Amino acid sequence: MDTESIEEHIDGVRSGDRTRLARAITLVESTRPDHRATAYQLLTRLLADRPQAQRVGITGVPGVGKSTFIESLGTSLTAAGHRVAVLTVDPTSSRTGGSILGDKTRMPELAVDPAAFIRPSPSSGTLGGVTATTRETMVLVEAAGYDVVLVETVGVGQSETMVADMVDTFCVLMLSGAGDELQGIKKGVLELADLVAVNKADGDNAVRARAAARDYATALHMVTPQSPSWTVPVIAVSALTGDGVDEFWTLVQAHQQALMGSGELDEKRRRQRVGWFHSLVHEGVVRRFSQDPATAEAFSELEDEVASGSTVATVAARQLLDRLG
Repeated sequence: MDTESIEEHIDGVRSGDRTRLARAITLVESTRPDHRATAYQLLTRLLADRPQAQRVGITGVPGVGKSTFIESLGTSLTAAGHRVAVLTVDPTSSRTGGSILGDKTRMPELAVDPAAFIRPSPSSGTLGGVTATTRETMVLVEAAGYDVVLVETVGVGQSETMVADMVDTFCVLMLSGAGDELQGIKKGVLELADLVAVNKADGDNAVRARAAARDYATALHMVTPQSPSWTVPVIAVSALTGDGVDEFWTLVQAHQQALMGSGELDEKRRRQRVGWFHSLVHEGVVRRFSQDPATAEAFSELEDEVASGSTVATVAARQLLDRLG
């Protein structure tokens, strides 16, 4: 790709051209060396003048209604004048490498909203429920003028730490009657939450959902809050009827204001940028090892030695790392 093509992509993203934005995201998701080189130029140029958007992570177990809730929230936000980018991650088959990528069909109204942009991407086996390039995609959609970025995670039992470490507000959707609320706390994901919402509080389930919200609120008192300036609220919502969706967004904004007022938001984003850097360095080292034939062979040999007990893992790791010079 030549310099003029790069300029076209940059101008297209900055102008909010959805087609150009989609192509730019495809570039950053590509593993081809030439595409990655172009993506680095795009990100560097766009990062400089990127406006700050509200970044909200939304997770929950399959069946909790994440996509329906995000559509309800997204349409409410666009009606209020926001431009909303939704980055969704579909599970990738470990056998075929394929992904359903069905989020646009699960969000039919939001998918055709001119003020919204939905980007489904395969998780490609990445832990944490997000793709390896979600952070880079966030840079692009913010440069394109989207002031709210919603990141929907896979939510199939993997650690959700990665998404919590790239958003301002991390929200967990729960269901009533899904098991012991205290066990839910022990699983760890609620320890990362800035806001908890019990979904499907409608019809015959409304009373149970509100009771579950009270139980979760009580249980969360045993968890040390992540911020001294914020107590994690628990509310009941219905993505189906829209009840509680406006309250949900009011709480997201209140959380943002609390972090800004205490200076925690700037520090949080600083830590996130440094964490992103560290993860990229780690991934780069692993990639270098796997791509170098001699190193890959040495890795395999040392792995066998560690497995057989003839070499201590610590010594084997040091021998491999010494190859970096």
